[in-house]
Amino acid sequence: MGFVLRWIFAFILLSATYNPTAWNFVRWAEANSEESLSLVVLGGLVLLIGYIIYLRATLRSIGIFGMILVLATVSTVIWVLFDQGLISLDNPTVNTWIAIFALSLVLAIGLSWSIVRRRLTGQTDVDDIDE
Repeated sequence: MGFVLRWIFAFILLSATYNPTAWNFVRWAEANSEESLSLVVLGGLVLLIGYIIYLRATLRSIGIFGMILVLATVSTVIWVLFDQGLISLDNPTVNTWIAIFALSLVLAIGLSWSIVRRRLTGQTDVDDIDE
C-alpha cells in the first residue's frame, strides 16, 4: 500500500502542475498571474517543494542512471502495448496522460527504492552527514 500512495502523490503532483484539462497550475497561473500574483507564487513554491522532495529522494536512491532505466522500461511497456494494438497514440490528450503516468512511476519507484532494497538485502541507507 505504501508504494501505491507514493505513486498517487507523484501522479497528483505532476497532474496538478500540468495536464490536458483546464484544471492545472500552469493554466491557472497564466490566467491569474496579474490579479493574484502572490497566490501564483505560493502555489508554485508548494509544487516546487513537492518536486524537490521527490527528485532528491529519487536521485539519492536510484540516481540518474536508475531513473533512465525505469523510464526506459516504462516506455518499452508502452511500446509493447502499442505494437500489440492495446493502446493508440493518435490522441495528444492520451499521450499527455501516458507521459504523466510514466513520470509518476519513475518518481514513485525512486521514492520507494530504499525501502525495497532494505527488505531485499537487509541493509539500510544512511544519509551522509558532514561533521
